[in-house]
Amino acid sequence: MLRTVYKIFVAFTFGALLLFAACVGQRSTPKSESASRALADEVTIYVSTDRVFSEPILKSYEQKLGVRVNAVYDTEETKSTGLANRLLAEKDNPQADVFWSNEPVRTLVLKKRGLLSPYQSPSAVGIPAVFKDPEAYWTGFSARSRVIVYNTRLVKPEEAPKSVLDLADPKWKGQAAIADPRFGTMSFHVAALYAELGDQRADDFFRKLKANDVHVVAANSVVLDLVARGQVKIGWTDTDDVNVALQEKQPVAMVFPDRDGMGVPVMPNMVSLIAGAPHPEAGQKLIDYPL
Repeated sequence: MLRTVYKIFVAFTFGALLLFAACVGQRSTPKSESASRALADEVTIYVSTDRVFSEPILKSYEQKLGVRVNAVYDTEETKSTGLANRLLAEKDNPQADVFWSNEPVRTLVLKKRGLLSPYQSPSAVGIPAVFKDPEAYWTGFSARSRVIVYNTRLVKPEEAPKSVLDLADPKWKGQAAIADPRFGTMSFHVAALYAELGDQRADDFFRKLKANDVHVVAANSVVLDLVARGQVKIGWTDTDDVNVALQEKQPVAMVFPDRDGMGVPVMPNMVSLIAGAPHPEAGQKLIDYPL
């Protein structure tokens, strides 16, 4: 499944990645061997997972191991895409040791482009094989799902959509929201739909979404906020966003959209060692920690 999603995703993003790489200016001079040794007590990680979840883990690692963690976080609007482009631009002079992605597709692109180095973490022993690269270039963990969220004050449970295809139903015209399909987990969801439906049916579905005046917003969290405030009735988002809202007693509920045989997209985070990392041993130890 991941291989299929990768092929489809590359078809509509590969050109953009190449364009970004071509536009990057001069790169800095590679670090000397002595400089690398001098910085062995620190490690650099690029993180596209929400900072509210990832930062406490990295701070805990710093405190327990006494290693300085230089964390670079992606923006909410460009989730995973921004840092993947940065890694592509830095291929000849890697600045990061580890990439922690919030979804699988960009990691598969980076592996295909030769930006990752294999590492089999001892901490990954208990993780099912489906969530690990057989060549050890990435390890998946902390999976979450794509779900339909609805406002419980405006939509009764029995009326809530049971399939993602329901968002094209005229009854939800102007009352549904999705995140920008170019970025983050929404892009994974789009790729999965193309893999499941085929190009023609998927194209037709997204045309129907447009005709149904679906709101396209900056991020999954914005989708959740719009639904919680009642500005729209339903939307697509991730389970982690909904869980936070439920903890805050917001008027939302979620549906796992498995009707019509579509299945529910499940997305692990992925952690990988960067090829040519300045501090590969420190990078390996950091990978072990969240796993």
